[in-house]
Amino acid sequence: MSDTTLRPRIALLPLDDRPVNVRLPGDVAAVAGVILDVPPAEILPSYRVAGDATALGAWLLDRVADPATVHVVVSVDMLLYGGLIASRTSADTTREVLERLDVLREVRRRRPELPISAVSLVTRASNSYSAAEEPEYWREHGKEIHALGGDAHRLLDEADVLPLSELTPVPAEIVSDYSARRLRNHIVNLSTLALVEDATLDFLAITADDTAPFAAGSAEQVWLRHWMRMLPSGRDVLMYPGADEVGAALVARALAANAGVTASFSVACADAEGMTRIPPYENMSLAASASRQIRAAGAVEVADGGDVTLVLHAPDPERHDMFRGRPDRVDADAVAGTVALITERLDAGEHVALADVRYPNGADEALVRALAEAGLLGRLEAFGGWNTAGNTLGSVVAVAAAGVVGRATGTFDDRAARIALLTRLLDDFAYQAVVRTDSGPALFPDVYPMADDARVATAERVIREELTALLESTLPAEDVRIQELTLPWRRSFEIGLVLS
Repeated sequence: MSDTTLRPRIALLPLDDRPVNVRLPGDVAAVAGVILDVPPAEILPSYRVAGDATALGAWLLDRVADPATVHVVVSVDMLLYGGLIASRTSADTTREVLERLDVLREVRRRRPELPISAVSLVTRASNSYSAAEEPEYWREHGKEIHALGGDAHRLLDEADVLPLSELTPVPAEIVSDYSARRLRNHIVNLSTLALVEDATLDFLAITADDTAPFAAGSAEQVWLRHWMRMLPSGRDVLMYPGADEVGAALVARALAANAGVTASFSVACADAEGMTRIPPYENMSLAASASRQIRAAGAVEVADGGDVTLVLHAPDPERHDMFRGRPDRVDADAVAGTVALITERLDAGEHVALADVRYPNGADEALVRALAEAGLLGRLEAFGGWNTAGNTLGSVVAVAAAGVVGRATGTFDDRAARIALLTRLLDDFAYQAVVRTDSGPALFPDVYPMADDARVATAERVIREELTALLESTLPAEDVRIQELTLPWRRSFEIGLVLS
């Protein structure tokens, strides 16, 4: 029998087909020496084309039949709608999607002992006029629909129902279509709570995809919290900001459960006030979000002496977004404080993982360059600095927790851990903070996805060349090369990297 035949396997039904939802969880599993199974590409979604929900359910049941499968991790949005974008755009009825939950009941029936961890998303309402990932009417009404959710949330405790015309200028038929889809998805989230209560699910995370303190999704979380209080099992459900990182976090949770190992994290931040800030696109403080991300990964937070020290580079008070380019001003004191904290903890012999949540959509370039100059990057357990604070926190915690499990069980893969670290440094720092900022305007049109194959190929070639130069000059990667680089959704927002 081969080594892979003997190794335990985790089956993952991911949120969508992008690398952060497929390859990142695979990197997490590899750190602890475990195999991750994901569905074949032909049944997964491809950008706005939904995945095959029937085939995905059948694939999951097929994986359950393999006795080597030790845990099932399921994105409810993938199982019911065929992926993240489909959950916002599909015309499937409430009855149709609820019937697909029977796949999870069948998993429980066939393998009563097999743990099932699941994540279901509170649907976002993008504050933009981009319909790239939304219904087509977002091009004309997107910001107004977003505002409607916030206004309705503020009126949550009002006894009277105001006429729609007093809340929004959006045509009633569009509000009806949008609201009916949200209602369907909210009923799904309520139904997942029932699956926890009847023990179909062992663990459930309900996460909020791109939200705000006042928003349609934040209002729905009020109602979900009511049932989390009412149902005896509700206290075990975690609800927090996040989306694309949750698959990785739940894979880390599966690793811990299978090994009987609980990683512990001590959280440290050079800016105490930064822990109280609510990061952009989220609706709770950084401290609260970090605590929930640690719990989601099957780990515990301790005051000090944890297996891993999670260092947080606190959110920018001016709320700059790296998707707009470099900030006008570098906060040298914030950079120096985080570098000093990391140096102190590493020199004390601690395992340090860095969550750079200074800016959304890219790392703090000044921080990473300062860490490189000090020779500290290669000493980190994990690094992240992409998209939202929740995305960064969950991915960093997942990789670091997998390292704790691997060391405890003797299956730690040092090469896989190094690949995971360098992949995020190349993506979050080298690409998002440097190459996209410097070369993005020339490589990418304003409209995406790009339809021109030649332009896509040119962009991939230029990005690969520039990342290779940064890999050789800045990052601790003397023997690592970029084996593959792609633009998964033919846009600038994310890249797919395979290192060797």
